[in-house]
Amino acid sequence: MDIPTAEARKQFSEILNRAAYAKERVVLTRRGKPLAAIVPIEDIEALEAMEDRIDIEEADEVIARNEEGIPFDEIKRKYGLR
Repeated sequence: MDIPTAEARKQFSEILNRAAYAKERVVLTRRGKPLAAIVPIEDIEALEAMEDRIDIEEADEVIARNEEGIPFDEIKRKYGLR
């Protein structure tokens, strides 16, 4: 379901309930172009699980190739972390 943001403001509770309970995905549009989406939490959880699985697979590949990683202290310095 696509809905303009101006209309979504008026129907926010209804849209939220449709995503939460009816498991609908609602795409918010501005000037007819997709801008953002309101989705069921299960969609986000599934996406995060897929991302975690991909990260683990990539880490396993690096380990299997026996490549050296970057020391954590070096990463912290690079990004100004303590």
